[in-house]
Amino acid sequence: MTSKQRAYLKSLAMTMDAVIQIGKSSVTPENIEAIREAVDARELIKIHVLKNCLNDPKDIAQVLAERTRSEVVQVIGRKIVLYKESKDNKRIYLPGQKQPKK
Repeated sequence: MTSKQRAYLKSLAMTMDAVIQIGKSSVTPENIEAIREAVDARELIKIHVLKNCLNDPKDIAQVLAERTRSEVVQVIGRKIVLYKESKDNKRIYLPGQKQPKK
């Protein structure tokens, strides 16, 4: 992902609300499955790490990206933004990508 594409995704994520919250139990198989479903359906999601979670949000972001096969767009404070390109139901066209003709 280029820096221009990452900046575009960050701008889209600014107005989004967090879809999932990570709490005291940190990363669980249920969380991973919910995040996988959300990122497959939406392509771009925002996750909020609650204050009672003892793990570092950057570490959590890396684990989630690895297990959901997505990319970390950014981690700011306790907010994580993940992106996974959809093959069949594409909603977000990044700068530099070809868009289908209508």
